[in-house]
Amino acid sequence: MNADDYESLPTQSVGVHMMAGACAGIMEHCVMYSVDSVKTRRQIMTPGPGGGVGIITEIGNMMRQEGIFRPFRGISAMVIGAGPAHALYFSCYEYLKDRISSTKLLSGHLIYAFAGTLSTVLHDGVMNPAEVVKQRMQMPNSPYRSVINCVKQVYATEGLAAFYRSYRTTLLMNVPFQSIHFVTYEFAQSITNPQRTYNPAAHVVSGGMAGAIAATVSMPLDVCKTLLNTQTGEVRATGMRDAMALVYRYWGMAGFFRGLSARIVYQMPATAICWSTYEFFKYMLQNVQNEPSKIDSIIEDGPCNLTIQQRNISSNINISNSNINSSSNSTVSVPSNNFQAGAGLLFNPKPTTPVLFDVTRS
Repeated sequence: MNADDYESLPTQSVGVHMMAGACAGIMEHCVMYSVDSVKTRRQIMTPGPGGGVGIITEIGNMMRQEGIFRPFRGISAMVIGAGPAHALYFSCYEYLKDRISSTKLLSGHLIYAFAGTLSTVLHDGVMNPAEVVKQRMQMPNSPYRSVINCVKQVYATEGLAAFYRSYRTTLLMNVPFQSIHFVTYEFAQSITNPQRTYNPAAHVVSGGMAGAIAATVSMPLDVCKTLLNTQTGEVRATGMRDAMALVYRYWGMAGFFRGLSARIVYQMPATAICWSTYEFFKYMLQNVQNEPSKIDSIIEDGPCNLTIQQRNISSNINISNSNINSSSNSTVSVPSNNFQAGAGLLFNPKPTTPVLFDVTRS
């Protein structure tokens, strides 16, 4: 797939973007979940066991004191939420980016920021309940036995509103986060991957840079969101203003950056994993989607007029047939990349080596 084919994906493959986005979201959150557990614990009002040490040490303390699977408690809630949320997130972003570019209403980085903002609204609408359950399961001494038990208890004691108590704060955090994230990623891509081809190294570097910068800028709002999600019993904060007042009262300005190192350690590789996984599946799924069209084009042309090159070119065998009418010889160009058809054979519309087999209509 050349650069033009790869750049044309957003206008052709909404289903591919949804599938690739779902895979990217699940991969990102599963791989980095233990670090996210540390971040959550550092941000809540009552620190848990093992607090105040390095991230790796804290994960080890959690496993020794609370069980080997404790850093991954609640991961199923994140998997359930991340799949559909990221499917909407990436498909909406790609669609809006393409449509806005075609209308020329906005230009440059404003397109990426605007598309990222609207896709974030959809993403957070699906993800917020999963985030609430996940963070309550991550709390030290969490009273919930399982994800289902957590959902039932929260709904029974606090109502449906508890799952969206932090939604406005989450949007206030994620809108600037995702705007900065997408703008930084696209800017980094223009430097590391100006041809916009599938380039795993460029996707990893661009994603990591975007995640680190966006995480630092939006850190104070993330602290407030975590406080709103994890408070239990009597509600002490009902919105961002209350949450900010509580954080400032307990820790001062430094409280808004509690857990920053864990957030950067989480977001930097997480966004690198997310973007590289998304671009990989987008590339692979588009190739799978295009494969039938390649085969169909050859079938429609019939069993004649194909240039066939044997894979082992060292044999250098020439086939001739005196009964073939040479005047009818012609070559049909197959507009596709090379692909294998049978053992030892390779269809090539533009062979760069001498033709070993030339099959024509008799």
